[in-house]
Amino acid sequence: MSSQGVRLSAAAYLNSRPLIHGLDVGHCAPGECARRLDEGEADVALVPIASVARAGDWTVVPGPCVATRGAVQSVLLLADCDVKDLDVVALDASSRTSAILVRLVLRHILGGREPRYEQRAPEKLDGLIGGRRGALVIGDAALELVQRRRFATCIDLGSAWFEMTSLPFVFAVWAAREGILTRDLCARLGQAAADGIAAREEIARTSPLGHDLALRYLSQHLRFTLGPEERAGAEEFLRRAAEAGLLPRTKLRLFGEPAPDHDVSELLDRGARGERLSVAEVLALHDRADLMAIGSAAHARRNALHPKPIVTYIVDRNINYTNVCTTSCRFCAFFRPVGHKEGYVLDRATLAKKMTEVRDAGGVQILLQGGLNPGLPLEWYEDLFRWMKREFKMIALHALSPEEIVHLSGASGLDFEGVLRRLHDAGMDSLPGGGAEILVDRVRRRIARQKCTSAEWLEVMRVAHRLGLRTTSTMMYAHVETPRERALHLIKLRDLQDETGRFTAFILWPFQEGNTRLAGDHVQGAAPEYLRMVATARLALDNIPNLQASWPTMGPAVGQVALAFGANDFGSVMFEENVVSSAGTLFSMDAASIEEHVVAAGYQPKRRNMRYELLG
Repeated sequence: MSSQGVRLSAAAYLNSRPLIHGLDVGHCAPGECARRLDEGEADVALVPIASVARAGDWTVVPGPCVATRGAVQSVLLLADCDVKDLDVVALDASSRTSAILVRLVLRHILGGREPRYEQRAPEKLDGLIGGRRGALVIGDAALELVQRRRFATCIDLGSAWFEMTSLPFVFAVWAAREGILTRDLCARLGQAAADGIAAREEIARTSPLGHDLALRYLSQHLRFTLGPEERAGAEEFLRRAAEAGLLPRTKLRLFGEPAPDHDVSELLDRGARGERLSVAEVLALHDRADLMAIGSAAHARRNALHPKPIVTYIVDRNINYTNVCTTSCRFCAFFRPVGHKEGYVLDRATLAKKMTEVRDAGGVQILLQGGLNPGLPLEWYEDLFRWMKREFKMIALHALSPEEIVHLSGASGLDFEGVLRRLHDAGMDSLPGGGAEILVDRVRRRIARQKCTSAEWLEVMRVAHRLGLRTTSTMMYAHVETPRERALHLIKLRDLQDETGRFTAFILWPFQEGNTRLAGDHVQGAAPEYLRMVATARLALDNIPNLQASWPTMGPAVGQVALAFGANDFGSVMFEENVVSSAGTLFSMDAASIEEHVVAAGYQPKRRNMRYELLG
């Protein structure tokens, strides 16, 4: 396949091997296959069925699939207690489809009640099963685990689905980005599947699970053809998942079938009601909706989430403790390289003065961020945090960013969890969402080649959430990204919020090009585009409760208008701001001015903390 210029991606699971037999395939986990297809790193990928719905604009290859009609053996809910006694279910984060399926099955079994869900890496699931905790285990790990250990609860999700619907369940299909598939390519993928099915004996003979188990699994428990019954099962899953608010409302589109004509009015109505939208639908709204119409829909959604006429804000201070940084981001005018004469690290006397000013003004939080300074080890941060909490007990530390956590992980030799645990123990209360920019690696490579990947940013947040920390999420747009990449960024945040529920808010702002190395001929800071993005974000992020108006970059008047385009929060009192202002943005307001603008916009201002708890 690769010799003809088509890049294929697929998991190397035993259940995938008949479909990829003889093909030159890039192997990765199912979720990573979907990411590669999303971001143009693959042309065709064997992806979970839920990923097709999430994207909304992929074409499915007719014929080959991974499906079951009854017991599948490789997608199991396992527990040492009765299913009705489950408090927590750990989910294998590598397959969104199976995670949604287990939720639908448990809702059915438990009459609508659900346990709490936690996303975990596949290799850690076995050790999490015990007491009132269970786990969703998939793929070869499930086949192997049930051979060596007995469980009080062992629910085969293929059997459970068939008992619920009398239909097969489709786990994965070949999907492609628009314009990739041809009749010849579909035929070659179909022929590869036919050859693989005929070679099941050979495939089983090389399986580490053993010949007999592998052959029985491939021959008796799996179906590899997307026939009418399988398609009906797939459509039923997508329908039920959409009704449960877990997937966008969509249908499979096979090669040769017409592309959906997204009715913008219908999408606006669905978004205003809080229905889940696909990447393609978010893009359609971004590109085609009338500005006032999308603003109206977003405002309706904002009012549904926050029916009281309140706009919140926080009194805090953004302290940039160092400007020394090794990433050399092209969009940043603030950083200085190691050894630069203008590089600094704030001393404690300066920090104490800044924090005293915040405390005396009724502030409740310090937003502490800086550069990746190789001269500051993890112990320096721990000592700093302990000092800050000892001297200023009532001020919360909203500290560092995923990028800084990745840096400290590399410098200390600890994993993300180890770094976050130590910082949290030292006094870090929450984690800001800085450094996200656009969570698409093509973009990140162009604007900040040395910065962490999108997967690393998301994983730091996932781990922080798992440890109980609350965080914010952000976007910096209007540089080198495409509109679809903006939509992908929003949906990635929504996906993680589905897993953890620990994002408190979303903040976006346009790239400020002054004094940077990324200046170009694109339009920067245009108010209509900013308002469109605010509204798009409010409709896309159906599970993130709060959306902040970025008046520091857009100005107070545009911030006021954003309150009619989906925003419900007016951000922070700006004691100081160094990063964005280095690029030429100078808007600032005190608490009284924020309250005046909120009242003038028709709302009641209320102070809050980072968790969006209203203060007196």
